[in-house]
Amino acid sequence: MSQFLVLPYFLFHSFCIIFVTESIICICMKAMIFAAGLGTRLKPLTDTLPKALVPVCERPLIEHVARKLFASGINEAVVNIHYFADKVEEWVNSQDWIVTSLDELSDRKMLFEISDERELLLETGGAVLHARRYLEGCGRFLIHNVDILSNCDIRWFESQVNDDALATLLVSERDTTRFLLFNPDTLRLVGWMNTDSGDYHVTSPEIDPKECRALAFSGIHILSDKVPALMQEYVKERGLPVDEVKGTRFPIMSFYMWLAAKYPVYGVVAGNLEFIDVGKLDALKPAEEFVKKNS
Repeated sequence: MSQFLVLPYFLFHSFCIIFVTESIICICMKAMIFAAGLGTRLKPLTDTLPKALVPVCERPLIEHVARKLFASGINEAVVNIHYFADKVEEWVNSQDWIVTSLDELSDRKMLFEISDERELLLETGGAVLHARRYLEGCGRFLIHNVDILSNCDIRWFESQVNDDALATLLVSERDTTRFLLFNPDTLRLVGWMNTDSGDYHVTSPEIDPKECRALAFSGIHILSDKVPALMQEYVKERGLPVDEVKGTRFPIMSFYMWLAAKYPVYGVVAGNLEFIDVGKLDALKPAEEFVKKNS
């Protein structure tokens, strides 16, 4: 039988309820898996199936991500769907370790709640706002791209979140052309930079990009459940078109720049992060090698 322990845990500002079973620790943090993308760089595989179901070592990407979250103690996830949405739902319903109703949730099951974007692909920011009803009231929630495989220790990452953070982004020192810019002392987000184009954006004109710490984003982040309400404020302030049924389209990084100018948004640097973006065909072989190495 499961036991309930109340332990100090830096998930909320005070305490967190933790389920302790024989082999699984369930922390009270939800996740959202971004699984609605078109997967155009994975064609021709994605001509007949969504990116979320592209197989790596005979398991779809969404299963690799979900099992990692579940093993880390997260047993509730919101999944947004758009492209080949029916196939994603069919896969969810075929899994005996996944349930779609809170009444069915148990120690050995993971709950999936579907955020339906069939009518309009909402991009990453709009997806979070559209899933607001599933996320508010949970304290904090983790976002994970469906096409990211990594050796990130989710529990460690969560433990690094500052109490005042509205959003915390997992970042690392790795080669890329697109960087996020951080205050080198506080690791507060202050902008972004594209080294190919030379373009950059900073949250204040006093910030010199050359004096910032440039780090690569991993596609894994933790947000306060206050964020959806602030997204609503962002949409109104920017005058973005709103469809009460379909939702509002906007990228989460644009929102983060707006948010970081007003509120604390931090980076957490993961040392020795092994990271694979399985968004292109030539990433499939390294992804299989990564899974075999870490299984």
